[in-house]
Amino acid sequence: MAHDHEHPHDHSHDHSHDHAHERGPVADASVRVARSSDAPAVGLVQAVVFREAYAAVLAPEVVAAFEPRSFANAWRTTLEGEQSGDGVLLVACAGEQVVGFAAVGASDDADAGPGRAELLVLGVHPDARRQGHGSRLLHAVVDTARARGRDELGAWLLATDEATRGFLTAAGMVADGAHRERVVDAAGGSLREVRLSASIEPETA
Repeated sequence: MAHDHEHPHDHSHDHSHDHAHERGPVADASVRVARSSDAPAVGLVQAVVFREAYAAVLAPEVVAAFEPRSFANAWRTTLEGEQSGDGVLLVACAGEQVVGFAAVGASDDADAGPGRAELLVLGVHPDARRQGHGSRLLHAVVDTARARGRDELGAWLLATDEATRGFLTAAGMVADGAHRERVVDAAGGSLREVRLSASIEPETA
């Protein structure tokens, strides 16, 4: 799956364990595989999430370039085209409204074995946080990876992103010691990222 952009993750700290439906104020909450018609909504959520996540670490002109339309066009191209590998885009919905998204695919890390999947991106709109959408997305990512024969999940995040680290750590992921410098502008500026990982082998009775 195409993912040309840096990938901050959800800052919602949602820890619901059901990614299908739940009772209460978000009774119509669900997660499903994205359709090409979802591209504009995903682009909007991604732009909002990225602007928030990178405001303190990137130049204002770089943050301003995170536009819904450009993200939407990239996702539409991916969803309408011949998708390569086992990449899947998932969306979290409140009723019919897309409020979050996540993408999972095969890891291309140099040390990755054939069983490692990667959480490429995960984000929830600020107005929809603390309603379980982030956790539903993460559980759906794990289910999707398992269905494709993966037994490990990795995720790269900004070294300074304590909110995302807390969310993923609460879900069972741990820093595995890997790190990298991601170039983020034409001048060669970079941001340090660290990797979290977890075994996702199904529990046996």
